[in-house]
Amino acid sequence: MLRGLVTALRTLTMLPVPGRDDETFSNSLYWFPLVGLLVGAIQAGAGFVVMFSGWEELAAALVLFTGVVVTRGIHADGFADVADGFFGGSTVEKRLCIMKDPAVGSFGAIGLVLLFLFKWVVLVKLLAFGLYAWIIYGSILARTVQVFLAGSFPYARAEKGTASGFVEGAGRRHFGTAFFLSIVILLFLPTASLLQPVTALLAASVAGSGVAVLSRAKIKGVTGDVLGASSEITEVFVWSAGVFFLLQP
Repeated sequence: MLRGLVTALRTLTMLPVPGRDDETFSNSLYWFPLVGLLVGAIQAGAGFVVMFSGWEELAAALVLFTGVVVTRGIHADGFADVADGFFGGSTVEKRLCIMKDPAVGSFGAIGLVLLFLFKWVVLVKLLAFGLYAWIIYGSILARTVQVFLAGSFPYARAEKGTASGFVEGAGRRHFGTAFFLSIVILLFLPTASLLQPVTALLAASVAGSGVAVLSRAKIKGVTGDVLGASSEITEVFVWSAGVFFLLQP
């Protein structure tokens, strides 16, 4: 079982991990929320340290930079590929072909700029009010949404791909376990109100459902790029929900 954790850490992060990978890659999906907790804690910690300078904008930028470094930018890369493929191709085959191309097109470039700009603006607010837990919420739930998509939809490519081993064999059991683990972690994180993790869950549900509907319509399933894009989109929704929660009277 712990081999699944090794595979999850090696897949989702650049952290050096001893041990052997699980022979069944889908077994790593159980551990995705825990990896999200680790990544989110690293990001929140980086922001916390820089906030001693009182420079929220720099702290927010470092949170983003840390996330990209720790994950090797794989989710951002997936987001760019999905933006290019979904909005640059007219058929399922063309969309999948564009997504496989390692070059970043205009839709992907514009999408990444807007994504990181929006994330930075939201993070400035979260950090200014000390809402570090929301950074971690977003990271955990972003990985949980990946498990939801992998377990709910078929792999969209006829040929094997990087993520096929994770999607094939995944099912409700994987999502159910990952969802339960997410709930446990969220409830144990320090928070001023139970309404905060509940709001984060609702935001992640909206994001995951939106990606699911769009991916089903565009390519009839999911790919590794879609899983990566869902992570980025979920973080945006959850972090934005944190700001919305903050601004409520």
